[in-house]
Amino acid sequence: LIQGLVAQSSCLALVLIFILIFNFLCPSFEGPAGKAELTREQGLQYYRTMQTIRRMELRADQLYKQKIIRGFCHLYDGQEACAVGIESAINPSDHLITAYRSHGYTYTRGVSVKEILAELTGRKGGVAKGKGGSMHMYAPHFYGGNGIVGAQIPLGAGIALACQYQGNNQVCVTLYGDGAANQGQLFESFNMAALWKLPCIFICENNRYGMGTSVERASASTDYYMRGDFIPGIRVDGMDVLCVREATKFAADHCRAGKGPIVMELQTYRYHGHSMSDPGVSYRTREEIQEVRSKSDPISLLKERMLSSNMASAEEFKVIDVEIRKEVEEAAQFATSDPEPPLEELCNHIFYNEAPIEVRGTNPWSKLKSVS
Repeated sequence: LIQGLVAQSSCLALVLIFILIFNFLCPSFEGPAGKAELTREQGLQYYRTMQTIRRMELRADQLYKQKIIRGFCHLYDGQEACAVGIESAINPSDHLITAYRSHGYTYTRGVSVKEILAELTGRKGGVAKGKGGSMHMYAPHFYGGNGIVGAQIPLGAGIALACQYQGNNQVCVTLYGDGAANQGQLFESFNMAALWKLPCIFICENNRYGMGTSVERASASTDYYMRGDFIPGIRVDGMDVLCVREATKFAADHCRAGKGPIVMELQTYRYHGHSMSDPGVSYRTREEIQEVRSKSDPISLLKERMLSSNMASAEEFKVIDVEIRKEVEEAAQFATSDPEPPLEELCNHIFYNEAPIEVRGTNPWSKLKSVS
């Protein structure tokens, strides 16, 4: 009995020593708020924005199948709570950069549905004048849309460095997927951001599949929020717009306080395949997709929450749905009737604010000009 007590005392002493060392090396890290407040106006706005993104993406799906949209097209339906939750927690003057699944963020950053769909169809009225396509849309303080997997991560760290250098109290939200989370440039960016205490929120949108590969088959560790090692991390329910909002508020406050970068993992789900060329059911079952739709759909979760709390009526949601369908349909009509950019505009906007320059074409007698 005495030996047992001595052994227990020794173990307890070791545990206490470990706790003291841990607290010394890792100061207390408070997390996001455990409760969230939602006003009626906020709820209806979040619903409208998420539903608009959903309808816009479903219309893009139809236009692609009609061969009106060509090339790469990565749809965002299922992940709407991520974009809307993040946007509701930062300022319009803050910065955001993402990968190629960018339509939702293009909309939340202020670009109209009409300009987005027209860009997808390659028309002159598109946000990038029909020359960017699905992966290359831009807006003030929004840097795309990047077609190379993971390439936007060091760019986001660079934008955060500019914020720090200019002392403007702004942050940069740098988004990437679980498929990019194993890339070397991610860890190089983490290292520099931590060394320089950059105001960068690194966000992994973990939708469980990188192209056609599940995260369990691609990553030895699927705890993406812990990948920062020396950077604090948070795992968030990416299907709940309020969870995303509160976590992003906390992360932004952390960065603005000069504490350096932070990592967030949003656990979410995409309903479509990786891109339109991927049916999305060869590596997962239709039943799995349907289960997520029925139990965790971000739009349905918010709607049911508001209905059960008597914050809005079913009729109000129907009115919003009708308005959104009309807006998206009118945008689709514009995207299919607007003219394509003329050949003489092909090389415009190579440089920003420069004098016109001659651009060599594919042969010596092809003379083109670039105007900023």
